[in-house]
Amino acid sequence: MLDEKEFIERLLNPKTQNESFQKLLLDYQKPLYNHIRNIVLNHDDADDVLQNTFIKVFQHLKNFKGESKLFSWMYRIATNEALTFLNQKAKKHGITSETLQNKAIDNLKSDNYFDGDEIQIKLQKAIITLPEKQQLVFKMKYFEELKYEEISEILGTSVGALKASYHHAVKKIEAFVTNN
Repeated sequence: MLDEKEFIERLLNPKTQNESFQKLLLDYQKPLYNHIRNIVLNHDDADDVLQNTFIKVFQHLKNFKGESKLFSWMYRIATNEALTFLNQKAKKHGITSETLQNKAIDNLKSDNYFDGDEIQIKLQKAIITLPEKQQLVFKMKYFEELKYEEISEILGTSVGALKASYHHAVKKIEAFVTNN
């Protein structure tokens, strides 16, 4: 079992790069897809963003300084790619990001890759009423079950601030679900 530093060296070495990148894809494709899917909600969009994420990871791996875990660095790239994608898609259609997310939630019922029920739809509607940062924190903690320390590395926010964001998000979601 390689440690992370050795694995990154193998990713950067032209002789072992292809094999190592295949392992990286195998290890991180599913968790990154799930993370991106939680943000963009649409399967096809998530696939596109995932592909862009791995392209960016490959292009910028030589700039990875090891100040965080590789996992956190890739999640940060995936998060930024997903948010950028949503903003660009909303702008392209001349609508707000919130309107775009509402449309995506409405389309979830006919999405073959979504296996949620009405409660899940209601939860998604509650989540989009939150500020962007609270949405991210809630989704990473609730759906992906990431630890606060991992979310802290990904979002570059203190653990205390994340706990507060999550707490506020939960209260707002509870209020939304109760009143709607």
